[in-house]
Amino acid sequence: MLRNKLKQYKIILASGSPRRQQFFKDLDLDFEIRLKEIEEIFPVELKREAITNYLAELKAAAFEGELNENEILVTSDTIVWHNEKAVGKPKNKQDAFDILKSLSNATHEVITSVCFKTNTKTEVIFEITKVTFNELTDEVIEYYIENYKPFDKAGAYGIQEWIGFIGVKKIEGSYANVIGFPVDKVYQYLINLT
Repeated sequence: MLRNKLKQYKIILASGSPRRQQFFKDLDLDFEIRLKEIEEIFPVELKREAITNYLAELKAAAFEGELNENEILVTSDTIVWHNEKAVGKPKNKQDAFDILKSLSNATHEVITSVCFKTNTKTEVIFEITKVTFNELTDEVIEYYIENYKPFDKAGAYGIQEWIGFIGVKKIEGSYANVIGFPVDKVYQYLINLT
């Protein structure tokens, strides 16, 4: 359905994330992947979705002047917001352990922004999902890190993995967003383009 609606456009996904690429496939979309190395640094005064909005736009800005008339570039950024700070991807095992320990028996927010860029305009949407973890023992955390190596994931976990099944007590909002992409909002944006 969406593919037919967007047949006059060329969709470009600027993301190396296998999860985001799979979501685009699941939406039955024809798309191309174009990647650029971006240093993901944001001004320290930014908070919550202002961070992800900024980073999603920063990733899109790298393609300025390179898009053809019918192309729509899609960039995205996800953070975990916990204890009034952004939690990104863990640097190493110890960092992953410390992050998961801090999320244990607490509620955090997963915030994703998606930027849509054409050669005439740039628009950003975002989604916030609240996730509450059960208490995670050190043994559970160590098992998860050892077996699932969540070093490419914001907040050091994938909700679609073992830890999500045994550790998540409650989720308020979009499940897909916690995986890293608010698919329903992206779909709504794209279906309303024409």
